[in-house]
Amino acid sequence: MNVTELKSEGLKKEFKVVIPFKDFDKKVDEKINVIAKTTKLPGFRPGKAPKEMLKQKYRASVMGEVLDETVRNAADEVIRSKKLRPAMMPDIKITAFSDGKDVEFEISLENLPEIKTGDFSKIELEKLMAEVPAEEVSKALEYLAKARKETVKVEDDRAAAKGDTTVIDFVGSVDGVEFQGGKGSNYPLELGSGSFIPGFEDQLIGKKAGDKIDVKVKFPENYHAKDLAGKDAVFAVEVKELRSSKPVEINDDFAKSLGEESLDKLKSVIAERIKGDYETASRMKLKRALLDNLDKAYNFEVPQGLVDAEYKSIEAQYQQAKKYNQLDESEKAKSEKDLLAEYKDIALRRVKLGLLLSEIGKEAKIEITPDDINKAIMNEAKKYPGQEKAVFDYYLKNKQAVESLKAPVFEEKIVDHILSKAKVNEKTVSIEELYNFDEDKKQAKKTAAKKETKAADKKGAGDKKETAKKASKKTA
Repeated sequence: MNVTELKSEGLKKEFKVVIPFKDFDKKVDEKINVIAKTTKLPGFRPGKAPKEMLKQKYRASVMGEVLDETVRNAADEVIRSKKLRPAMMPDIKITAFSDGKDVEFEISLENLPEIKTGDFSKIELEKLMAEVPAEEVSKALEYLAKARKETVKVEDDRAAAKGDTTVIDFVGSVDGVEFQGGKGSNYPLELGSGSFIPGFEDQLIGKKAGDKIDVKVKFPENYHAKDLAGKDAVFAVEVKELRSSKPVEINDDFAKSLGEESLDKLKSVIAERIKGDYETASRMKLKRALLDNLDKAYNFEVPQGLVDAEYKSIEAQYQQAKKYNQLDESEKAKSEKDLLAEYKDIALRRVKLGLLLSEIGKEAKIEITPDDINKAIMNEAKKYPGQEKAVFDYYLKNKQAVESLKAPVFEEKIVDHILSKAKVNEKTVSIEELYNFDEDKKQAKKTAAKKETKAADKKGAGDKKETAKKASKKTA
């Protein structure tokens, strides 16, 4: 086998490989010899057919099999001998192949970059921390009490007011045609809850049990059902019953109804839940600061093929969100051209940091253990209070789902490794600052940081009320 380098530009490598016909023909002959031992031709016993007859009958198909095997083996040998580390599957193009002539093909690939990691002890980061205020616990308790409140039927002949619950039957239609999912019966709707389309609940205020009304609304432009988004609709509504709220007293009995021994114990549990949310936000900001630091500190060529693949994935997610009106306001405010340009920067950053973290993990000999996976599954289960068993069963029966946990677990272990060597200073801040991810974006690389942490932002960011609400939901 003769190998000639055709191109070497940065990470891009291209070689021409020539396999002498005599070597190729020898492998074809060996394959036919194997076939000859068991093949039966008319007039001959198995294994006794003349070889020339076998060649005439099988040579063409055998050549195809041998070509595939020979080229793959030759390509592997080129990669080994040249000490290459392909970023993706090499591109192989057969340039010459005919009986009696040498086999020629070209192999092109992008090599993984050589990355030299530095001294992580020189990295200095700030870890933001926040204390759990008593009012946050109180807000969570109030949310719990509100969620468990009871309603009683209003016997008086009075009109519905904000805060009341109307039990309604309704049928929705657009242009006189009933649409799927727009019908309900004996539905308890709390007026002022904002759980229905904007404007719907307001039109029931002042109505009485037994009233029938056509509620006219317009679906939001970003409504999840694309066929209804932005359209005018009419709901034929009948108010069947009016109910008023019965406040729940927050005391030891209330705590016991939630499975805690006392109100003080319930407060303690809620405080721990909120503290856990704060720690999650703190970790998220610290990790992003670390990634920004690494992105700035390291500069190396990145395989374009990997960047293109990552961009394609991001762009597909964008098109899916666009199709179902799920773009956020910041995305809607930009032209598609500007957004796609941002996504290209994001793809480059993701691939760069992915390669860097992978190299750091390799040098540190970081491995994923069964215990790591078990902890990851437990953390996933904690996100769904009351449904833990269903989550465990899902992962128990789905190997692919378990495999999907390995990459993020590996990344977190690498991050922990770097942070263990870096200088991390703790700083107590307000809850507002802890959850102010927008300010981080301004200070960091805007385009890359935004998309990378968007999911986490939506999950953790928000006002204090939402933080308390989240903690109380976990307790309920």
